[in-house]
This record gives sequence, C-alpha cells and structure tokens, in this order.
Amino acid sequence: MSEITSQSLQEIVDNIKTKKISSLDLTKSYIENIDKAKKLNTFVTKAFDQALEKAKIFDNKPNFNQLLPGIPLAVKDLFCTENIKTTAGSNILNNFIPSYESTVTKNLWDSGAFLLGKLNCDEFAMGSSNETSFFGNVINPVADKLVPGGSSGGSSSAVAADLTPATIGTDTGGSIRQPASFTGTVGLKPTYGLCSRWGIVAFASSLDQAGPMTKTVTDCAIMLEAMSG
Repeated sequence: MSEITSQSLQEIVDNIKTKKISSLDLTKSYIENIDKAKKLNTFVTKAFDQALEKAKIFDNKPNFNQLLPGIPLAVKDLFCTENIKTTAGSNILNNFIPSYESTVTKNLWDSGAFLLGKLNCDEFAMGSSNETSFFGNVINPVADKLVPGGSSGGSSSAVAADLTPATIGTDTGGSIRQPASFTGTVGLKPTYGLCSRWGIVAFASSLDQAGPMTKTVTDCAIMLEAMSG
C-alpha cells in the first residue's frame, strides 16, 4: 500500500470516493509507515485504535459528499483534541487531556476526517528547528542530520515521510512556511482570522494562525476549505 500513501490528498480522496481503497486499508497503511519511521520522532501521541474504529465506521456507512471522506490525519500537538492528550511539546502539559475540541480540528472531523495522532513541535511553538520539544528533536526525512524546521517540524516531517496525507500547523513568524520549505512540502499561513484560534495553545495571539501543510497546492486548498469551515 506504499503507493497509496505516496499519493496526494486529492488523489487519495478520489480513490476513497471511487472505492478503489477503503478507509480502513488506508489507515492501516499509514500506521505501518509510522511504525517504520520511529527514528523521525514525529509523533507525541498516537490514536491508532480510535482511528481504526473510525475507519470501520466510515466504511460501513460512507459519506462521499464530504471534503475529507474517511481520511486519517495527524495534527500538530498545539491543537486541543477532546479526550486526547495535548502537550504543546512541553512536560508542563504532559498530563493535559482537554475536555473540548479546537474549532479547526472540529471542522476537519466534521468534513469526514479523523485523528491519527498528535505531532511533535517546539515547546509552546517557541523554536525554528524542532529541537526544543520536551519529547526530543524531530528528524527531517530528507536526511538524518537535517532539522525539519519549526515550530511545526513534526508536521512537515510527517507529510514529507508519508506518515499522514496532510496535516495542520500553526504559524506565528514562519512556523508553517519555514518547515515546509525545509522538507519540500507546501505550507500556508492564511489571512489572520480565516481559521479560528479557539482551542489552540497560544504563542502570540495577535500573530498566531492555523494553516495547512500538504504535498501540493491543490491539497492545501482542500485542507484550508475544511479548516475554515
């Protein structure tokens, strides 16, 4: 299934809608990739059991009118996810399990996606190389001795290594755009206010903005439409 995970989000969505692949098989393929790429240290928290259950539910009753039908997504660990640990890359929040969902992730789930896991990031988004996380530095899949950029380094590395079909990051002063450039992926900081900041651990509230991180510009547009509701 490696050929599936190397495809763009748009191609994967098309394959789901035409029933060339099931959500369950897709999810299993990403989990297999993640298990083989532990050295990259991209994940802080894995939600594999939940993801597999969500995939089965989708396959039993699919809704192909959604933007992200049956798509497993890993997200930066700065977004609060209900009943799933959210650390912001810090030991201070190592036991923080939100009782609520960020608006951006809720919009993604409402669009048909579901959570695969939470991605490593610089502690409280303060860094540009993903070396300040309590959970250790992230490795750029381009080469072992390269950083993936930051603070959304776990997100950029995960997309580049085919560990998630797309993802989301946050950008205060370049924390989406710079890691995207380091890993050969596409990252966008949207116009301020287009995507809600509610439920995102803040760095600088007047500058923070959630945005998509993907393989292609088209994928970026798909994710942004879903994120912004």
